[in-house]
Amino acid sequence: MRTLVDIPERELELLTRLSAEQRVSRAELVRRAVSAYLEPHQLPASRSVFGLWRDREDDALAYQERIRSEWDR
Repeated sequence: MRTLVDIPERELELLTRLSAEQRVSRAELVRRAVSAYLEPHQLPASRSVFGLWRDREDDALAYQERIRSEWDR
């Protein structure tokens, strides 16, 4: 996806220089920087499923036993 971002002139100059040194586009450097910034801010997988069963009437063990009982049919 494309987006428009204002980068101060000084940072743009440094980005251009780094781009030439590493032989990658400025866009690629920006993508890498965004990824590096976002990585520590992501929720761990264990937290992304927290509360998954809160709206269920049976607990996880009861659900598991019910589903597995279908295997014996």
